[in-house]
Amino acid sequence: MSRALPKYNKRRVLIAGGAAAVVLSGAVIVSNAMAGEGDSGQGAGGAAAAASPGTVNCPDVAPSLPEIPASAQAEIDRNLALLDTQIAEANQRLIDTVGQGGANFVQNAILGPLADKRVATINRMATAIGRTAEKPTGLDSLATCTLNAGGGDAAGGDAAGAGDAGAGDAGAGDAGAGDAGAGNAGAGDAGDAGAGDAGAGDASGVGTVNCPDVAPSLPEIPASAQAEIDRNLALLDTQIAEANQRLIDTVGQGGANFVQNAILGPLADKRVATINRMATAIGRTAEKPTGLDALATCTLNN
Repeated sequence: MSRALPKYNKRRVLIAGGAAAVVLSGAVIVSNAMAGEGDSGQGAGGAAAAASPGTVNCPDVAPSLPEIPASAQAEIDRNLALLDTQIAEANQRLIDTVGQGGANFVQNAILGPLADKRVATINRMATAIGRTAEKPTGLDSLATCTLNAGGGDAAGGDAAGAGDAGAGDAGAGDAGAGDAGAGNAGAGDAGDAGAGDAGAGDASGVGTVNCPDVAPSLPEIPASAQAEIDRNLALLDTQIAEANQRLIDTVGQGGANFVQNAILGPLADKRVATINRMATAIGRTAEKPTGLDALATCTLNN
């Protein structure tokens, strides 16, 4: 019995040693797994950082304004604040729509509509100054914004309400006096294309836009305004044709509100500016018609 005991003890030591090795191996595996998870977390964080939507970069309008008459100061201040609100809203939209749309989504759904809003706002300021002083020209060249990739957080996110209020005022002034429609000019021949685009929209099942007809609501047109009225009526048709084409080009993009935010909303802004230009043209030699901007809003024919 005394000889068997050492063998037994040796066997017990071997078994204990093997068990310890197994435990140690398990600890190493768990440690490596946890380290892998840590690295994975860092990778996800890096990916999130890499997906930063950036911010919009817009020219500063205030330094380019001439001396402002006292009678226009309040309106200038209000519209300068509205420009800031529009930038804040665009920055928020960059955040809210990360991953939506195709390669041109930001340009078509955010930067383009922002430029349209800025044109109308800048032209209101020029008109306000022009009531009692020389009206500044060329300011609408400051309307176009670019994208700062990887920018910071959007500022003024709570200002969206003010932006909506400003949009309602977009047609109130003589915004049509400037070159607000210049961006769309040159597409004059697209009026004929409208019918083709509308038909294509129906054929593809994406629908077409349905806009109120403006011409029947116009008063008698002075001869001096006829050419401008005809040009802007043709521009309204062009804008509808472009919107119909965008419905086709963006099928499947965005979320539930994409069509309203990226197509119908910007179309309404363009129509407000165009309709106001017609009212201003008539008002130069006759009584200026009012309430026509109620015809700016369009709906979708499914």
